[in-house]
Amino acid sequence: MAELKESTVSSKKVYDGSFLDVRKDIVNLPDGNTSTREWINHPGAACIIPIMSDGRLALIKQYRYPVKSIMIELPAGKLDEGEKPESCALRELEEEIGYLAEKLTFVSKIHPAIGFANEEMWIFLAERLIESQKRTDHDEFVELMPTSIEDAVRMVWNGKITDVKTIIGILWVERLLS
Repeated sequence: MAELKESTVSSKKVYDGSFLDVRKDIVNLPDGNTSTREWINHPGAACIIPIMSDGRLALIKQYRYPVKSIMIELPAGKLDEGEKPESCALRELEEEIGYLAEKLTFVSKIHPAIGFANEEMWIFLAERLIESQKRTDHDEFVELMPTSIEDAVRMVWNGKITDVKTIIGILWVERLLS
């Protein structure tokens, strides 16, 4: 088996944003040559699979500028500095859809974009929801879309839901609750 690991020769920050930065690295390749790797340094995120009291998923609709489209998604958000994924999940659940969860269960950790980002995302199942106060950010516009698990799965398979974290979360919840 060949050695596959690459090692960093140098790393340069080419963009420093408000929550992520872009790097351009020179790496040593397994065959002894060098190459360039451009990648995004991301703080991590939490994704929530909220199950409402009637058994429906609390999906959301929101416009996503990079793809210029209204997307159907599970609630999610980036970790604040030093924040644990569980705390982020609970905070984002309340911010985006206005619910607290009495029960939060870890489901999986994923790497959504390994070709260009180091982002890790923790997925949680949120149950026994209690209505609270929605507190979206000043520049965040989100519409709650309660959906049966069956309809959500159907939207995955017919291509209406294309967001990777949402597809994974929906397929997980179908398996966990069936």
